[in-house]
This record gives sequence, C-alpha cells and structure tokens, in this order.
Amino acid sequence: MLLRHLQYLTALARERHFARAAAACHVTQPTLSAGIKQLEEQLGLLVVQRSQRFEGLTAEGERVLAWAQRITADAESLEQEASRLRQGLVGRLRLGVVPAALPAIPILALPLARNHPGVTLTVLSTTSIDIQGGLDEFRLEAGLTYLDNEPLSHVRPIPLYREQYVLITPSGSEFADRSRITWKEAASLPLCLLTPDMQNRRIINSHFAEVGARANAALETNSVFTLCMLVRSGSWSSVLTHGFLPLLSGATGISIIPLEGPAAAHTVGLVVSDRDPLPPTVTALLGSLAGLDWSPAEGAL
Repeated sequence: MLLRHLQYLTALARERHFARAAAACHVTQPTLSAGIKQLEEQLGLLVVQRSQRFEGLTAEGERVLAWAQRITADAESLEQEASRLRQGLVGRLRLGVVPAALPAIPILALPLARNHPGVTLTVLSTTSIDIQGGLDEFRLEAGLTYLDNEPLSHVRPIPLYREQYVLITPSGSEFADRSRITWKEAASLPLCLLTPDMQNRRIINSHFAEVGARANAALETNSVFTLCMLVRSGSWSSVLTHGFLPLLSGATGISIIPLEGPAAAHTVGLVVSDRDPLPPTVTALLGSLAGLDWSPAEGAL
C-alpha cells in the first residue's frame, strides 16, 4: 500500500471533486483515479461511489478514510520530526480560530515565528464546530476557541485568557454618554453582530436571554473585518470583546461602554487533539506559550 494513494483519498474526500483533488496533490486526474483504484484493489473494497462525478464514499470508504487521515497525518509528523533532528523544525501548523479570538493571534504567532522560523503558521477563521471536525479529521493541528461554553471532545485544552464584553455605540446614540449599560438596554439598539453559527453570537444571545431580552440584530456577518468596519462607520452599535478594541483605536464618533449584569466572561484557549505523540509543530506551539502576556487579549477599560 502506497502512502500517496492514501493522500489521494484524503484529498478527494476534502475537495469532493476529482479534478480539484488531483490539483491539490499535484498530479493529473487520471493518475489520482488510478491510484484510488489501486488502493481499492489492494483492500478488496469499493471505497468511492463512481459516476461521471464524485458522489461520495461508500460506508466502507468512510472507515478507510478515517485510517487514511490518521496515517497521512502521522507521516507528515514524522517528516517534521526528521527535519527537527537534522537542522531545525520545518513544517506547517494549521490553526482554526473562532473570529472573536482572532485579535489574539499576534500574541501566539510572534514567539512561534521567532523560535521556529521554519514553521509556516496557517490561521483559518472558522466556527468552533468546524474546529472540532478539523481536529477529528486531521485538517487542523490546533484550535483557538472557547473552553467553557460549548467544550470540544477528545482534545487537550490549554486555557489562555478570559474574554469580556463591551458595547460599541455611535457618539450620537441615546446611551453614548453612559459609563455603564445593561444587557437589556443594549438589546434595544440596532446591532451588527456575528452570524448565529458563531459561538460568540450564541454566547451573546444567551446573555441577552438571561435578562429577558433579544438582540436587535440589524446586520449579521461572519467576518471580523466587516464587523469592525460597520462599527467604525458610526451607523450601528455592537457587542464586542475587549480583544477588538485595538482594531477600533483612532475611530472617531464612537463610545465604548462596559456591559453589566449578568456577569459575562468566558475562557478562550488552545485545543489540540488528545493523542500521543503530538505533531512536532504542535509541540513547538505549546512550548512557545511560556511567559506570554495575555493582557492585550483580555483588555482593560
């Protein structure tokens, strides 16, 4: 059994298209199809449902895919370990991050880049549900997400900081001159918020619900950049975490007001798959955490 045939299968399952999978593997489509056919012949199983286009994997193929994902991930880790022993760690680290935690990325990335210049860090903005799937399917090596609201399974959690919330509102709004504002009052404003598939939005909705209110979401987006630009426009208010505040520095015409009642603070941290040995790039990331200052992520008013 050839490793490249397993790589073809994982690429096909990820891309769900023969031509795109072949391009991802840097081979022709006939080469990829022939490799998967050889894998099926070696295993004595039909793995891929065949027609004019990709229609999915068979039930047996799904079981084979799980093994293929693990084997190819372990092979990549072995190559990383060999590079570390020869001349220094070389490889990639794919990090899934919930949008609300993106402002914390520089705190993680700088020491990793300084200590391991041969590691390429790929940061993917995604949902906590997709982080779970990415870790399970070896599409991600680590995630940065909430730890105490909707915990993930089969992971090692590493708490990093506590996230808190503020209201950002135009200077001309009815609450702009307040030093504090309640969640119930904030719910009455036209808000721009992250989309409901984001855990940050579900957390915010739960705090509004605790006071018998519902967010008046006039605009929704899954883009942190778009959310910040909407707030900076001065036309909408938003409930944001402290980590966003540096992105809004220098913006005129907005007021930043702490929210009070109910108490709202949630732990954000790293999650990695609960397996041994860990990929060398993950070990490098964890080793870079020592002594980091998380106060910029937690913020202060």
